Parts: sequence; structure tokens; C-alpha cells
Amino acid sequence: MSYDGVDGLGVALTDGVLRLTLDRPDKRNAIDDAVMEALVSAFDEANRDEAVRAVLLGGAGEHFCGGADIVARNASGGTRPRVGSIQRRVASLAHRLITLVCEVQVPVVCAVRGYAAGIGLHLAVAADFCVAADDATFWEPFSQRGFTPDSGGSWLLPRRVGITRARELLLLGRRLSGAEAAAWGLIHAAVPAPIVGEEAERLVSRLGAGPTVALGLTKWLLHRGEGRGLDQHLPDEAFALELSSRSEDFREGIAAFSAKRRPEFRGR
Repeated sequence: MSYDGVDGLGVALTDGVLRLTLDRPDKRNAIDDAVMEALVSAFDEANRDEAVRAVLLGGAGEHFCGGADIVARNASGGTRPRVGSIQRRVASLAHRLITLVCEVQVPVVCAVRGYAAGIGLHLAVAADFCVAADDATFWEPFSQRGFTPDSGGSWLLPRRVGITRARELLLLGRRLSGAEAAAWGLIHAAVPAPIVGEEAERLVSRLGAGPTVALGLTKWLLHRGEGRGLDQHLPDEAFALELSSRSEDFREGIAAFSAKRRPEFRGR
């Protein structure tokens, strides 16, 4: 498959890793509709592309993502949209994007420096792993702008940090440093800013060299299992086990165990 970037989003597939780079540094990498559409398309294609074994999402410049570019949208002029335009648009753009990040059956790693605000925060939390600078800023600006959260914020945050801390973030607009976000369990890890890229690359390379089928199905199980009872979940585990045990990487894993060597997974 081919991955086309747009103005504001760099896209590259190398060595099994799809690298997506938000590239509007003069606007803190705020996501406009064109970039949102390109991200949706890239994650959708990645879910069908057997050449993709992991995804790395990052930002150019000093910041990861300052949120959605609502200033550009509101300054576009023209006639006022009809009632319901927001409800229709977010379903196919921001909400579709967060759903894809959660459901794509390859691991997603997010690298954060500077601001991760609004949908930027939600992308970092929806990713399987987020490596952030310890001095990064995680912020939900919605209550201070007079509107309600979108892109899954009110669903993701209680599940990551609990309802009490979710209220601090969403109702009070508390800002968290990267170190605090890691301590809260909101993200995977916080490291000194100069090595964020190095640590994210190390992690995504490890995941990209793993048993892609098994990792993807495990991710699916974790996502499906949220809010489901054990009796509902166990049949999903049996289904995933059936599929993963038929993969080439499963056979390689067993062979490597028998030979007492490291497995060489090929993502098949």
C-alpha cells in the first residue's frame, strides 16, 4: 500500500514501522481537518497492510500536539453550517481516529515533547505506549474554553487514571507534567527530553520485531475486555489463541524455545 502525507503530516514506512509525524510546528502541531483525514486514512490502511508491524506517532519541533485547530476552522468564513454539523464531522474524523488508534491490530507508540493538549492528549493515551519528556505538558483545555471534551477524553481518562483524577483533568483543567502523567499511570514512561526520540524508537523497534499476529490479537483482547464480564471475555481469548497458534511466528517461538535461542519473528 502507499501512504500519502499531506501538508502538516509526514508519513514514512520503513523496516515495518509506519512513522507518522505531525508537522505544523508554528501552531504547536494543532491538527486541522486535512491532517485529521490523513491520519484516519493512514491508520485504516495500516490495519490492512501486512508490511506494517508497528506505528510511531510523533511531532516535529518543540511540541507533540496542541489539540485540534479550531481557530482555523472558525476563521474559514462562509455561511454558518447547519445544526448538527459538529456531531456529523467528529464522528468521521476525531472520533474515528481515536477508535482506529485503539483498535488497529499493531502496537502504537507515541512520542511526546512539549504540549499534548485535547486530542493530542487523547492520542497519547489511546496509544499502546506513550514515551514523554518529563517536562512535557498534558492538558485538557475544554472547560477553560467553554465546551465539552471530544475524541474520547471522557471515556479514556477514567479508565486510565480513575474518575476522581479524570475530574481534575476535565473539570478543573489541571495540567500534568510528563513525570506526573507517568506517575498517575496516564502514560507508559517519562524520560529526559533529549532522549524521548531514542526511547520511542527503541520501543517501537522492539514491538516491530515481535510476533505481530499475537501482539495485535492481545491488543484486541485488552480493548475488548474493558467493561466485559469474564464469561463474555473468555470466548474471545479462546478465539485469539486459536488464530495466534496457527501463525508462523508461533511455530518460530516454539522452535526457538526448544533450541534455547532467541526467536526471529517475521510478523506472519
